[in-house]
Amino acid sequence: MNKWIRTPHTARDAAAPPAADPAVRPANHWFDANPQIFTRRERLSTTLLFGGLSAAADTLLSAALEGLGYKARALDTPDFASLHIGREFGNRGQCNPTYFTVGNLVKYLHSLEAQGRSKTEIIRDFVFVTAGACGPCRFGNYVTEYRKALRDAGFEGFRVLVFDNNGGIKQASGDDLGLEFNAHFFLTVLGAILVADVLNVATYRIRPYELSPGATDAAFEQCMAMLCAGFRQPRTLFGALRRVGRTLNAIEIDRLRVKPKVALIGEFWAMTTEGDGNYHLHRFLEQEGAEVEVQMVSSWILYIIWQNLWDTRRRMKLPAADHARMGLGNQDARRKLIMYTLGDRALRLFHRLVVFSMGMKNHAMPNMNELAKLGHDHYDNHLRGGEGHLEVAKVIQSAKERSAHLVVSVKPFGCLPSSGISDGVQSHVTELYPEVIFCSVETTGDAPVMVQSRVQMQLFKARGLAQAEFDRVLSESGLDLKTARAAVKRRHTLDYPSVTGIAGTAARFVAEISLWRRLVARLSRAFASSRG
Repeated sequence: MNKWIRTPHTARDAAAPPAADPAVRPANHWFDANPQIFTRRERLSTTLLFGGLSAAADTLLSAALEGLGYKARALDTPDFASLHIGREFGNRGQCNPTYFTVGNLVKYLHSLEAQGRSKTEIIRDFVFVTAGACGPCRFGNYVTEYRKALRDAGFEGFRVLVFDNNGGIKQASGDDLGLEFNAHFFLTVLGAILVADVLNVATYRIRPYELSPGATDAAFEQCMAMLCAGFRQPRTLFGALRRVGRTLNAIEIDRLRVKPKVALIGEFWAMTTEGDGNYHLHRFLEQEGAEVEVQMVSSWILYIIWQNLWDTRRRMKLPAADHARMGLGNQDARRKLIMYTLGDRALRLFHRLVVFSMGMKNHAMPNMNELAKLGHDHYDNHLRGGEGHLEVAKVIQSAKERSAHLVVSVKPFGCLPSSGISDGVQSHVTELYPEVIFCSVETTGDAPVMVQSRVQMQLFKARGLAQAEFDRVLSESGLDLKTARAAVKRRHTLDYPSVTGIAGTAARFVAEISLWRRLVARLSRAFASSRG
């Protein structure tokens, strides 16, 4: 018997007349009860479970929610055991993120059972919070698949609360809400994500150059403890950021190690997770001698803001009022533009405050208008789904600005927006910019050696480019390696060269030192001539 066929769930269906042919049974389609009730009185006894971002973002989100008065726990980074559980209880043909995410959740619930909790207690005392949205791929169906897998794993009725990434702060209405999606909630959550992003960028910049293996990871753990305490007591956050900066600056590094710069882009979940979901691709690249340029989770928020600004401006040009679901017929379009613009600027301002508090140098959030212009001729800005035009635009940007020796795009097998559309366009982009080394890989949860071997082949080329670039810059600078190393050693660990048009960190430092020396020499000659 098909387990998806249920008994009628409404009185009208139950009273429906029988079919004319007694041998034909009326079809009663499966109905998703979608349990979501979570009241304010349950807040002190119910734990919010979540996961799926970077490890730092998940941990700091947990601390931030505790600072808001919630009980929260970030799930561990999904592993292959999570994938196998997800496949056991999920439908066939799903996207990897679905299997990893729901399998990780079921694995955690089973661990609670092993500790002596009953299924009834688990369903009552825990709630899973996740993102949701519609789109051209399977992402809009994820939440239903989560509940189906939970039911088949024995947790029918387990609540999955959805945060729609297109819904802003208007996520829910009514009284007695347990999870209040208000402005304060969103500012706190965005703050945790942004701080995690900056810390991630800093550690990925430092780790490949550390003199003592493991020093960066040890410092990262100390920094996370400081920041978690800062989010639980928000008044101490900026003090915690200053202590984080001092901790990272204490790491001894050698910036003149020549390493290829690898920009890791692709489908959102696959490029941000740091576990088996992408075969530990970040650490694998580092072990192979590369410096990884990671993407920030908060960049996705800027992209959502940009989408709303773009769409609003386009709708304002319509000859008549648009009363569609996303239309402006009953809205003040100018006010809407102002609100989204302020949101963009507020996020960028907070980023600058975080970077300044940590003492980090030369790090900026992406310019979404610039990326939209770069990608538009090859991937129309109106097309949505996944990263939209961003993947194509990032490859073009890396070519024009020479910001990376290798671009790796990672995504789950069969990802429609990334594999089916973006990668098709990338073949044309790489013809236009043959200097770009581009590698696209898909993950299935199996055969990591195949993915890693493909990356290794392209990384071999990138190493050669990095070494040639460094040799050229060193020769043009007029410096010897010993002098350059002594100059770089006097810089703080969090300092990062501002020179553009050069990808490698070592080459950038040499170029920047050379520029400063030439500037000082020119000023000295000018001063001497003025006195003479």
